[in-house]
Amino acid sequence: MSGFETVIYEKTESIACITLNRPHALNAFNVRMRDELYEVLSAIKADDEVRVALFRGAGDKAFCAGADLKEFLTAPSVVKARQIRSIRDLWRLFLSMPQPLIAALHGYVLGSGIEIALYCDLRIAAPDAVFGLPEVSLGILPAAGGTQTLPRILGLSGALDMLLTGRRLSAQEAINMGMVNQIVPREKLLQTADDLAHKIASFDPLVIRNAKQAVIKGMDLTLDQGLDLEWRLAAKIRES
Repeated sequence: MSGFETVIYEKTESIACITLNRPHALNAFNVRMRDELYEVLSAIKADDEVRVALFRGAGDKAFCAGADLKEFLTAPSVVKARQIRSIRDLWRLFLSMPQPLIAALHGYVLGSGIEIALYCDLRIAAPDAVFGLPEVSLGILPAAGGTQTLPRILGLSGALDMLLTGRRLSAQEAINMGMVNQIVPREKLLQTADDLAHKIASFDPLVIRNAKQAVIKGMDLTLDQGLDLEWRLAAKIRES
């Protein structure tokens, strides 16, 4: 896939790599990036050869510093915005991805950037990563799932602390609170993420996809319902 302006998509064997590519703007999330990510994720979802997808940010300063407010604060009417979202709901597409998603995070991981990271299944950070949701201080609310994904990872108290105060977390605070899985030196970030992607890709993709499904879907079920889901998915694998 080629011809994108705001993302770089590369596929090497069973690993897909998506680079947010607006380094001059700290990889700020704009309308074009939304549309291009939707196209890329749709292609990955339909591609059985892809076993793992890896997200990273171009440049030295940011994974993604948030939404491009010059665009999103002058967006069309609420009605038109809802129509656009119903056609291209990038965030629900993230949730529906069967492949494991890994985020390699450095520099600013703010607003839409942290929301993208939270939709990923595993997050690896460099020591300079800074996490935050500054929307309240700007007089707006997170609109890409931050109010829902953050408490599922940090818990109620940690999520409200960040959301209501605009507090930013260092990489060390993020790993202490369970938002980040690993912290590695900046020069080893991409290699570590790539090694992890290849390790996961080496396993049976049917097992990996069903393991992800059991955990993600099970989070919204009672324990009894979750155990039933686990049993059914395990039985499907045994039958295959």
